[in-house]
Amino acid sequence: YPIFESPYPLSIHESPVTCCEYFADCPSELIPALYSVGSRQKRQGFSKKEWPISGGNWGQGTQSYPEIIITGHADGSIKFWDASALMLQVLYKLKTAKVFERARGKEEKPTADIVDEDPFAIQTLSWCPESRMLCVAGVSAHVIVYRFSKQDITTEVVELLEVRMQCDFNGVDSPVLGGDQTSALPTPAASCSPQESESPFQPSTGSNSSDGPRDNIPCLQVRSSPLKQSPGYQVELVIQLVWVSGEPPQQITSLAVNSSYGLVVFGNCNGLAVVDYLQKTLLLNLGTSELYSPSDPCQRQPRSPRKPRQPSGGFCDASDGVNNSEERCKSPTSGSPSPCNSDDERKQNFIEKVKVKGRRFSKTVASDFAKMSRKISSSSEQKPESDAKDNAFTRSRSSSVTSIDRESREAISSFYFCESFPRKSDSLLSPCLLVGTSQGSVMMLALSLPPGGDQRLQQPLSFASCGTLVRLKGGILTMGLLDATGTLLPPSYEQWYDPNASDEEKEKSRRRRPPSPPSSQEGQEAQFAVVCSEKQAKVVAMPSQTCIHKHNITETSFVLRADVVQVAGAYCITCFCANGHIMTLSLPSLRPLLDVNYLPLTDMRIARTFCFSNLGQALYLTSPTEIQRITYSQETCDNLQEMLSELFTPVETPEAPNRGFFKGLFGGGAQSLDREDLFGETTAGKASRSLAQHIPGPGSMEGMKGAASGVVGDLARARIALDERGQKLGELEERTAAMMASAESFSKHAHDMMLKYKDKKWYQL
Repeated sequence: YPIFESPYPLSIHESPVTCCEYFADCPSELIPALYSVGSRQKRQGFSKKEWPISGGNWGQGTQSYPEIIITGHADGSIKFWDASALMLQVLYKLKTAKVFERARGKEEKPTADIVDEDPFAIQTLSWCPESRMLCVAGVSAHVIVYRFSKQDITTEVVELLEVRMQCDFNGVDSPVLGGDQTSALPTPAASCSPQESESPFQPSTGSNSSDGPRDNIPCLQVRSSPLKQSPGYQVELVIQLVWVSGEPPQQITSLAVNSSYGLVVFGNCNGLAVVDYLQKTLLLNLGTSELYSPSDPCQRQPRSPRKPRQPSGGFCDASDGVNNSEERCKSPTSGSPSPCNSDDERKQNFIEKVKVKGRRFSKTVASDFAKMSRKISSSSEQKPESDAKDNAFTRSRSSSVTSIDRESREAISSFYFCESFPRKSDSLLSPCLLVGTSQGSVMMLALSLPPGGDQRLQQPLSFASCGTLVRLKGGILTMGLLDATGTLLPPSYEQWYDPNASDEEKEKSRRRRPPSPPSSQEGQEAQFAVVCSEKQAKVVAMPSQTCIHKHNITETSFVLRADVVQVAGAYCITCFCANGHIMTLSLPSLRPLLDVNYLPLTDMRIARTFCFSNLGQALYLTSPTEIQRITYSQETCDNLQEMLSELFTPVETPEAPNRGFFKGLFGGGAQSLDREDLFGETTAGKASRSLAQHIPGPGSMEGMKGAASGVVGDLARARIALDERGQKLGELEERTAAMMASAESFSKHAHDMMLKYKDKKWYQL
């Protein structure tokens, strides 16, 4: 028999959540659009009947803005949730694993796979609510770009773009770009190996022989058969990082999509890559060191050469790289690499304790343990010796080659598209890309976009490096741009249109925002760049690029998540620290507004899923199936009781049916009595209807006595009535006499007045 579909949002049988994003105050048409395509998805094996249990009432809250939660799961699925007010309902489910071929058995598992468990797990995602563009990055070093459409299509060939990202270990980190601070960046064809310059739609043929290192091989195999895509999010482009000379591709640490420019940018510990998803081409592929200008004071120093790594079968050593959360680490359930320092021993001991409890962890969770361990150790190394002694997570400061190599590895941690002043001498706004690294540097790239229309699909985009904008302590977490009044300037976007609609409908609905702003006059108002890292927050004036405000957020801990959000009509920076503190800083003055010790970091899941949103909202996952929402807005706290729902619906007690005499007499069953029946006033003195009474007959003595007493009573009552009637007649006679006397008196007064005025003329009155 078919089972009832569970109405509860999360089930314990669902795949674990690996990433989470929260969007408040979204466009109002988003939720109906997602629900319409989600309701048409097939749900097999469930009954068509409704859930048999009902009851409860929704809260009458004053919040009317839509809220959407996006969760990425270990099996590669993505779910969109309606989280408006206190509701949580699944709107739409997307399966990213459908793009790839699945291995049917262990013997068919691809040899280039770098993840034993959950190879399709979602690592991070970027979503533009206005254009509905979705970009997803997985743990197998792949990026998928999706477009939203209300019509189903069949894709014959999934468009694929393979990218080679390799860090030069034997060279130096400083770039060789020329003398000027603003240098044109090399094109992918000039800076990459010959495989990169091939057609993006043809997968490169790589070597995977047993006698040589793997090269130019992706981690997953894109399906070759036609892909039927239902209404909703449909694949636009698949980007895969490939093996390079036996080195596995590193995890993607940051991701951003911009619908106005048609660009997707992603980065890892090797560098960054910019892809034009409209032309399906790779525009830029740079190492992190190449972002620095030769005259930059923050230029990376040369480091010692390192021996090339042997083929590792897809796993990296736990001692390689500063940010090992972006590198492959062995699953705790399949064996662990030997630790090389006390920090790794602590991590392995913690994992062993978890293994004793019998829980299974995916590669993503294992990477999170490494990430938290690496952040804790790096935070203690960045402080002076005196401060490091007081830190509970102090580690030995080793000067070995491994430690030096660890410190020299710099990963891309965040991106931000904006329209600002790329150089100090600029007076006109132009499209820019801010790049933040794990070592606290913020670099700026200037974008040169072709005109819109058909030329946009034919002419390539160009980039120019503008050097370092600012440098902070700790890795960069978030960036933003404010105007002169302190209002956040969001990245430009393109209004949504259905790519599969007819040409007429597409031209009507598509209102493309110009990718480059119109020419501005001299004396453009200043802007403020907001940058927040794991330790500090700074506000930089543009275009002068001078720091006007600075605030040290924490000294003994580090920030896990930071966002620029809107609360009560103003913008501020919200931070969640590893010691459990939630802090808010005003913008642009960076004045502390809130510092609450809310929740200490007791679970890696909290660090991985904690996220802020506008209007004082935040959430995190307390367990694989529980979402905890919090608020730091006073307005929401005041209206919380009105927002709460009622579990039970109040219903009046129905009136009990009348019980017949014979049913009560011969029923034989026990009769339930209510408290009101026993002690109430309504039935006091009344016998039960089910009890028999003796009614005297008409011919008995008792009947005669009863009849006689009845006659005497009737006579007495008649006499009393007669007396009362006589009294009433006497009173009536007295009132009649009084009325006659009053009438005579009135007649007398009228006669006297007539005699008084009888002989007088009218003029004598």
